[in-house]
Amino acid sequence: MEPITLTTARLTLRALATADVDAVYRACQDGAIQRWTTVPSPYRRADAEYFVNKVCPEGWRQGTEFTFGAVDTAGNGALVAAISLSVRATRTAELGFWTAAEYRGRGLMTEAVEAVTRWGFTRIPLDRIFWRAEVGNAASRATALRAGFVPEGTERAGILNNGVRRDCWVAALLPTDVGLPSTDAYVPARTPAARPAPAPGTA
Repeated sequence: MEPITLTTARLTLRALATADVDAVYRACQDGAIQRWTTVPSPYRRADAEYFVNKVCPEGWRQGTEFTFGAVDTAGNGALVAAISLSVRATRTAELGFWTAAEYRGRGLMTEAVEAVTRWGFTRIPLDRIFWRAEVGNAASRATALRAGFVPEGTERAGILNNGVRRDCWVAALLPTDVGLPSTDAYVPARTPAARPAPAPGTA
């Protein structure tokens, strides 16, 4: 698939380019990004070059991972974040993202997530987008919930980060959660009604 560009009220979401290497490198020096995401730690400029110049374009070309750089078009035009949809199964993808430290707390990532997930549902198309983050990553969880993701529980040893398996929170977004049709039919499970307890002395 050829890379595409999305726009929101404050952001332009586009494919990362070589000119973004320095901005990606600077952002990923942040301790929170290295602690809570699976980027290499320590993060070298060569890691940024590999990510921008190889991983991202190959993901678009092969249709396996769609990574956008979020540019603050309502401000100074800086690269403020990266967000991706990584295909994991038929019409299912995992959402991943990081935001540069100086741009957190403004709702920019929620804005980006809403745009990218809607694009994923309507254009790839996807029937399920899930988000995972290590237990304790409250900021990432808050972003996912604000964007409409529904918590599904805790996955034990679900994330391998720097050689250590860690438990992670899991949440998911379906097309119907945002008023869009699902490509495949979906029949949610029905919880059986509770049966009344037997009266004393009966089996």
